[in-house]
Amino acid sequence: MDIFSNLAMGFGVAFTLQNIFLCFLGCMIGTLVGVLPGVGPVATIAMLLPITFGLDPTGALIMLAGIYYGAQYGGSTTAILVNIPGEATAVVTVLDGHQMAKQGRAGVALGISAIGSFFAGCVATLFIAAMGAPLTKFAQLFGPAEYFSLMVMGLVFSTVLARGSILKALLMVFLGLLLATVGTDLETGQERVTLGIQQLSDGIDFAPLAMGIFGFAEIIRNLEEPEARDVVRGKIGKLLPSLAEIRQSFPSILRGTAIGGILGILPGNGAVLGPFASYAVEKKIAKDPSRFGKGAIEGVAGPESANNAGAQTAFIPLLTLGIPPNAVMALMVGAMTIHGIIPGPQVMTKNPELFWGMIASMWIGNAMLVIINLPLVGMWVKLLKVPYRLMFPAILIFCAIGIYSINNSVEDVYFTAFFALVGYIMIKLGYEPAPMLLGFVLGKLMEEKLRQALILSRGSFTTFVERPVSGTLLAVALIMLVIAFLPAMNKKREQAFQE
Repeated sequence: MDIFSNLAMGFGVAFTLQNIFLCFLGCMIGTLVGVLPGVGPVATIAMLLPITFGLDPTGALIMLAGIYYGAQYGGSTTAILVNIPGEATAVVTVLDGHQMAKQGRAGVALGISAIGSFFAGCVATLFIAAMGAPLTKFAQLFGPAEYFSLMVMGLVFSTVLARGSILKALLMVFLGLLLATVGTDLETGQERVTLGIQQLSDGIDFAPLAMGIFGFAEIIRNLEEPEARDVVRGKIGKLLPSLAEIRQSFPSILRGTAIGGILGILPGNGAVLGPFASYAVEKKIAKDPSRFGKGAIEGVAGPESANNAGAQTAFIPLLTLGIPPNAVMALMVGAMTIHGIIPGPQVMTKNPELFWGMIASMWIGNAMLVIINLPLVGMWVKLLKVPYRLMFPAILIFCAIGIYSINNSVEDVYFTAFFALVGYIMIKLGYEPAPMLLGFVLGKLMEEKLRQALILSRGSFTTFVERPVSGTLLAVALIMLVIAFLPAMNKKREQAFQE
């Protein structure tokens, strides 16, 4: 019965006027971000971090979460109507969704996408509620050695699941860990890697780094690419699928929800794998696989369900273990830290209103997203025709004001501009910045747990392998790393990155 009383408390928190408004605002912004190709939830959340400082922690996280899973909904609209995935997770939706639109079935594709997303989001939220307490109790058994090993495994997963070269991904993780050491060591009082720059004595602020690497750099990259939007010009058609189409799609929705929900828990952006795995399964078990790629409704229903289930279950390792599984969750960790909340199993015990309020808000958000996405399709189509070059100046001005307002510091704006240049160079050289952000977010906590474990073991590094849970986590990390370095696997990664 605890889960029901906790959910009742969560709905009490989520159903305040302020939190309902913030949830709606996050979902609306997320949908807009998903619909308009080129920005993405990572960049948007990085840009909006400054405005959350004036909000209470629960409201801030409810809004940021709404942006994340709202972008998954919006990404499917762009994929179906424009043949451009608004989000990486909507890549598979393009294959059959746009073909359905060309056949005059755009409304049905959008409708089944919304139905599948809503169902998957609700089931995944229930799964989070059910798994939250057991995982939190399990995590409370962890000592410093186990936490350190868990974070090592999370970083290894982030490199293994990153696109492109495994070596480049590892280098990005180490760069993130190095940036986390910049500043004054709290144990010894010594300045580290500050290069004599006084502004770095307190370390690198999370907001300028995240906004520069993901926000500004993404804008620069989008400006150099020519815009080519093949917006469907025909009628959208009816939005509600027929009963026959729902019966045909429902097994795909169930399978997609299960696949996406499981993969979303994996550290290292496993949520991105969900739609691809779902599409592969649907095509494999179909009686006529040749239908796929030509407007098969199952090719939209399954991946879209997996997409949204994975977006929701990605919160499980964040809320229960304090380990961000992807770049968006790393930003959420940053937001929690800014508000003085230490991510991990203590969140449920020390901040139950925040934990259960966020979970309850996901149900509200999923209902809002159906209302936002389907009746407003006409508005989204018009927005898709606005050239990106007209939007980016406003985005840049808004970001510069936001980053300045944090500390009323011009230096923060300079740092953001510097990191924007660094982020752009990284993208051009084929280095994915997400593993770096995960390394930066986990760096200080990893160092703290490493020191605690060594103090308890009197300086013996064998404590990390002697303790069963810690040793198992490190063994899993090592096996994954070895598999990733196999020539066949490395070749596939390079090919996928080039595509």
